[in-house]
Amino acid sequence: MKFIGKFFLTLLLLVLLVLVTLFLLLQTHWGADWTSRWISDRTEYHLSVAQVDYQLSSPSHLILNDVTFGHDGQPAVLVAKRIDLGFTLRQFSDPLHFDSVELNDGTMNVSDSSVAWPMQANRLQLNDMAITSPHSVLPVSAEQVNGGVMPWQPKVGNVLGDTTSFQLSAGSMTINGVAGNNVLLQGRIDNKRLVFSNIGADLARGSMTGNAERDQQGNWRIANLRLNDIRLQSSQSLTALLAPMLALPSVHLERVDITNARMQGPDWAVTDLDLSLKNLTLRNGDWESDGGSLSMNASSFINGQLQLDDPIANLDFSPQGIKISQFSSRWAKGLIRTQGEWVRSQQRLALDELVIAGLEYTLPDNWRDRWMQPLPGWLDSVTVNRFSASRNLIIDINPAFPFQMTALDSNGTSLLLAHNHQWGIWSGKLNLNAAEATFNRSDVRHPSLALTADDKQINVTEMSAFAGEGMVEGLATVSQHPARTLSLTLNGRSVATDLLHNWGWPAVPLQGKGNMQLKLNASLAAGAPLRQSASGTLSVTANEQNVHQTMVQGEVR
Repeated sequence: MKFIGKFFLTLLLLVLLVLVTLFLLLQTHWGADWTSRWISDRTEYHLSVAQVDYQLSSPSHLILNDVTFGHDGQPAVLVAKRIDLGFTLRQFSDPLHFDSVELNDGTMNVSDSSVAWPMQANRLQLNDMAITSPHSVLPVSAEQVNGGVMPWQPKVGNVLGDTTSFQLSAGSMTINGVAGNNVLLQGRIDNKRLVFSNIGADLARGSMTGNAERDQQGNWRIANLRLNDIRLQSSQSLTALLAPMLALPSVHLERVDITNARMQGPDWAVTDLDLSLKNLTLRNGDWESDGGSLSMNASSFINGQLQLDDPIANLDFSPQGIKISQFSSRWAKGLIRTQGEWVRSQQRLALDELVIAGLEYTLPDNWRDRWMQPLPGWLDSVTVNRFSASRNLIIDINPAFPFQMTALDSNGTSLLLAHNHQWGIWSGKLNLNAAEATFNRSDVRHPSLALTADDKQINVTEMSAFAGEGMVEGLATVSQHPARTLSLTLNGRSVATDLLHNWGWPAVPLQGKGNMQLKLNASLAAGAPLRQSASGTLSVTANEQNVHQTMVQGEVR
């Protein structure tokens, strides 16, 4: 029996001696290189380790130095100066499941979503690492990353695993295309459900804080987002900048606060923006809300040719539509103020009041084309219960027929300004008058016009102006049908005989001042020349001479 006992003791000592010898050899450069080549030759991975360290003061930890790891034939997915592997008793049943894996001073590049990681750990610790993972459940690119992941169970296409909690900080980080510095992320992943319990970052020279989550279907819920003092310079248009958010299945914004923000793109800008948005959902290119609200003010807002100064807006959202409690802005050196509502079921913008004052506005070259273009699908009609305008300057520099109206005042009631997605004056009463006006180089004083409209026609019940020492008065009707049939009667007393020449009527073979009467019928149909549709008569009396002219289809006979 003593012999058998001595034999097994000797055998055990020999085994221990071999293990110690192998372990000591493993810690040499030759041993680490041989082990790396052995693993690379016999597995689908390539591994390079410069040196293995082991300290008796930490018997459950093994240190790997200057490590490179990846799939055969693929770029390395992990490069680290130092990896600390923590062991547990579980290694006997699952050799590649560690208690802890600590990565130091390196990079993790998992751009290839097909990468499979052979190891797992109860805890992954990152120290001064760079991470690129654009295709995982948490798309991220970051530098100077520190933090931990518990547990770490990486899957193909998801380096963090399906179920885990994380707390990460980074010197710089880009998530879903949004870049920030000094980033803090806390949260968890639960079977593709992503929860950010705390987000903090220095963003565009300002700061961002908040919390949010994304469900398994890709729908986002922003519980709270606050942006302070951001200064964003973008190379994208406003539409392109918002496109990624609008392309998501849905985004529910419980509360978003923006203070003192300045943002600028190639054709848009907003300065000193303060905004508070509550309880709004964006889904399939539309919005939903029940009890939501928006309060906004800024120093200026520019989008293309539109520039608003000091805009203020207070809106309330509901399933029925949007209540406009207040909207005001300085525009074109003047002021616009309104209130009302947008009714979803009728796609109607119903304004209780619209006030325009002090504008100095030059109409765009294509304003007539814009007037004829159909309105977007969400806007079928526009009604204004009370309309008033005062001290406005309106200019059109179109060389075909330029005009200018100075100190233009107006008031209207029960106006229907858009119908079936088309601008117009479809019903209501409107009065306009100005101190002075110029129509195609012909000056008039105190022009005045009054009209009433219904679904059949527009009736101009008063039209008058002083021209030189005389006066022009008229009446007109315009049908609301697509042909836009015009019937006009114009009378002039003591006016220049060539008054109508600049307005399109051929020259009259008389000089000086006289009286005139014009009766004209024409069509104002879209896309059709006015002159070719015009037919009528003109009678002029001056210096005891009479001239009578007849126009047929734009030609005087």
